[in-house]
Amino acid sequence: MPPRSNPTARQARLGAELRKLREASGMSAGEAGALLGGGAAGIGHIEAGRWGVSAERVRRLAAHYRAADERLVGELCAMAEERGRGWWEEFRGVLAPGFLDVSELEHHATALRLMQLTHVPGIFQTEDYARVVFAGARPRLPERELRARVAHRVSRRRVFARTPAPETEVVVHEAALRMRYGSRAVQRGQLEFLTDVARWPHVTLRVIPFDTDDLIGTAQSMLYAVGPVPQLDTVQIDSAFGGGFVDAYALVTMYRELFDSLARSALRPEESRKLIHRAAQEL
Repeated sequence: MPPRSNPTARQARLGAELRKLREASGMSAGEAGALLGGGAAGIGHIEAGRWGVSAERVRRLAAHYRAADERLVGELCAMAEERGRGWWEEFRGVLAPGFLDVSELEHHATALRLMQLTHVPGIFQTEDYARVVFAGARPRLPERELRARVAHRVSRRRVFARTPAPETEVVVHEAALRMRYGSRAVQRGQLEFLTDVARWPHVTLRVIPFDTDDLIGTAQSMLYAVGPVPQLDTVQIDSAFGGGFVDAYALVTMYRELFDSLARSALRPEESRKLIHRAAQEL
């Protein structure tokens, strides 16, 4: 079969997890390839996400790797069998793959933890707010891509129509509420929408106020996607010049502890809603 030229982040993650299991077993790529009737090159393609792999082959490899975690193996088999096309596919070829990978990550997460210091989290941005944020890109985006980025960002909220919707914990710094993107009307509309979001049944939203005494210096904006098993937790880091995914267990653990530390600095949900409302009224 011809290898995929651009595997998605999720396809690459399946391959990476299979590589971790193989390396933990001490088996070489050549030895693993022989189990499937091929060689090291074939295993290399699978572990890079360039070749698909069936659930039956995942189980065969896992058995020879002596992988004892049945829940993890079961989830890897489920990943291998995924054939559906998500809503984000309508943007393929229009937006960079990283945008689509974020949507797919959110879609498969069992829970979400969002931390933002200077912006409203992307999944909760209004169309007007998102347009202003993207319009500030340098070099400037072509109008077609600008419209596509805004449409994609707003569409990410489809995840909350899923059954069950992911339990979502959001922590934003007061700076994200006070920094104005666009006109007063744009910012006010965004804050009013965020107040509504704070009442959604699957969302817990808290604000870190300016006057907190214990904000730690390593604060970092992030999207932490909780997987069906802890080994499949993923962190997405975003910045003005690109982003990336973190799945190394030690680093993911560090980000989880960082999120928990920052969350302890935040106000309670009711106090947070009042602060957001007050910020909107003061515009």
